Amino acid sequence: MELDDRCPCGTGETYGECCGRYLTDGRRAPTAEALMRSRYTAFATGAGHYLLATWHPSARPDVLELDESTVWRRLDVLGTDAGGPWDDAGTVEFVAHYRVDDGTGDGRPGRLHETSRFVREDGRWLYVDGSIGP
Repeated sequence: MELDDRCPCGTGETYGECCGRYLTDGRRAPTAEALMRSRYTAFATGAGHYLLATWHPSARPDVLELDESTVWRRLDVLGTDAGGPWDDAGTVEFVAHYRVDDGTGDGRPGRLHETSRFVREDGRWLYVDGSIGP
């Protein structure tokens, strides 16, 4: 992904101005929502290393294999609870829309509705887990 491409997370900003700061420059996301958006972008761009690095150690898998047939299309943030720059925990509810490449060129649409839990430790936001919605 080029720095001047539109960021996949849906803010309308360029990748370099938005999630690219965290995925490529190593800067820390200032809020739980910013971390969630950057993690969505990591899924969309195949940056598994970033996903593992931002997963809380208590819940982080040993190995992460991303499904290359899944194409992440759009992110809708439905709401947040806490997770600001002065908080130590927060949640973000979102719907992530995707298509699974079935080899025909059409793909099968899908959506992931999740409320994700985040904690901030040593000034760094980390993903803990998520509960799947309807």
